[in-house]
Amino acid sequence: MALFLTESDVRSLLPMPVLIEAMAGALAQYSKGGVVQPVRTVLQVQGPHALMAAMPAAVADPPALGAKLVTVYHGNHARGLPSHLATIVLLDHATGALLAVMDGRYITEARTAAVSAVSVAHLAVPDARVLAILGSGVQARSHFEAIRTVRPLDDVRIWSPTAAHRDACASELAKSSGLNVRAVSSAAEAVNGAQIIALTTASPTPVLDLADVTPGAHIAAVGACTPKTREMTTALVREARVFADSRAGAIKEAGDLLLPMQEGAFDVSHIAGELGEVVDGRVSGREHNRQITLFKSLGMAVEDVVAARIAFEQASKAGVGQVLKTT
Repeated sequence: MALFLTESDVRSLLPMPVLIEAMAGALAQYSKGGVVQPVRTVLQVQGPHALMAAMPAAVADPPALGAKLVTVYHGNHARGLPSHLATIVLLDHATGALLAVMDGRYITEARTAAVSAVSVAHLAVPDARVLAILGSGVQARSHFEAIRTVRPLDDVRIWSPTAAHRDACASELAKSSGLNVRAVSSAAEAVNGAQIIALTTASPTPVLDLADVTPGAHIAAVGACTPKTREMTTALVREARVFADSRAGAIKEAGDLLLPMQEGAFDVSHIAGELGEVVDGRVSGREHNRQITLFKSLGMAVEDVVAARIAFEQASKAGVGQVLKTT
């Protein structure tokens, strides 16, 4: 028999502090070679605005095996649906038997932000207390929750192109947290003096330039995830000390890196390391307090599978979920 877990089930089983710690371990395992994981397979369903990706992974320690099927339909908002939907299948690492089927939408949302929080913990200046979030959607909200778990925040600025969206996001986050969260009218205003910047937009073209970024800032960039989209200018990426979740993924999918490479601005050696190598102490992170550091996140299957394993284990202990008969 196996478990079926809904989004509300999964949400109740994965508190952000636990997820951040688990993601740090998953990143380190990946960079040490403890994960079998191909670069995801992406199927264009209806051109660039609707796609499906298959993301399998096997983790040696602690053992976990599974795969996520994720869809990105940019037209879903008009239908009242999230743009990103996902299902995760978790298997027994020892036998291959089905353990669980669970909604993966929340896991995708939360683990992405949790990984960014790992980057903040390891790469931002120690006294960073000012956060700029570019974007006002699901990832903006999730990044706020994750980053404030690893850093005390005094000032949070929200910018996105639509005033009503950024105002609503700022108001919601301020009310739920009691922190100083405010909407601002431009990306430049948001990042002025910010020591942590979360890039969570859906923009295919740069919204952030080197001239706007304060020396010493750390950037967690998660929005652009295809070879032809980018959130940052070439000048900014060239100046920064760059880290990726996966080198293999970055050189295949990260337009923020690939487009400057095509322009001749730098080559693949500009990627200083994987975040897991920094977590594990094998690659140095920030070199000085005025250096701009950049974590380019694409998302990895190992993150989903590790999160799903925790959800399954907690559900089994708490009696959460619906039992499915598999024979």
